[in-house]
Amino acid sequence: KKLKKIIEQRNAEIVPGAFNALAAKQIQDCGFKIVYLTGAGITNAQLGLPDLGFINLNNLIDTVHSVREVCHIPIIVDIDTGFGNEVNLYRTIRGIERAGANAIQIEDQYFPKKCGHFEEKKIISIQEATNKIKAAVDSRQDDNFCIIARTDARSVSGFNEAIDRASAFEDAGADVIFIESPLTKDEISKIPNLINAPHLINIVHGGKTPALDKNELKKMGYSIVLYANALLQAT
Repeated sequence: KKLKKIIEQRNAEIVPGAFNALAAKQIQDCGFKIVYLTGAGITNAQLGLPDLGFINLNNLIDTVHSVREVCHIPIIVDIDTGFGNEVNLYRTIRGIERAGANAIQIEDQYFPKKCGHFEEKKIISIQEATNKIKAAVDSRQDDNFCIIARTDARSVSGFNEAIDRASAFEDAGADVIFIESPLTKDEISKIPNLINAPHLINIVHGGKTPALDKNELKKMGYSIVLYANALLQAT
């Protein structure tokens, strides 16, 4: 409920990404209201590997457990492509929710996925992606558990395709829409006007998306401003 209230305010809440329990505790101690468990960060920090789909569900559940032990703020968990199809996704959502998370973010890339700011990504069909969103919505035990639906279509097939997918994800029951890698300030400003759902924007230092400040993104109507790997990069 706390997380949903923050999302509904559309106040461009800044959310840093954590890659282990210590980083999550630091984020909480600095006064941030939400912590994001980044798949890229966990892969980088725990395995010393790039963000190419190397972690598994057990890695993620163990990390959520350890973070929940030391954090009382809401936790958003990056589950990449969900560790399988709609059937597998049911187990993924149940496990992540039982571990103490309050939301998941799922994307529409083929497995193994790539970082959203890498080149040569591939995305699944809109029908398959929509079915996975529906499965995630149906799998949760608590209606307040948030489903954040990400599309990487902007970098693969253009802005209009990304908007079409975002609209389909909203219709499928996603609580928050995340269009990865918009390329211009104009695209960033258009997204909340074209899709009425709450929105997340991901700011990556050196990435494809222009780094606008909180006040500007608040005026545009964004709910969450994600800095998924800024803390890891600083470390």
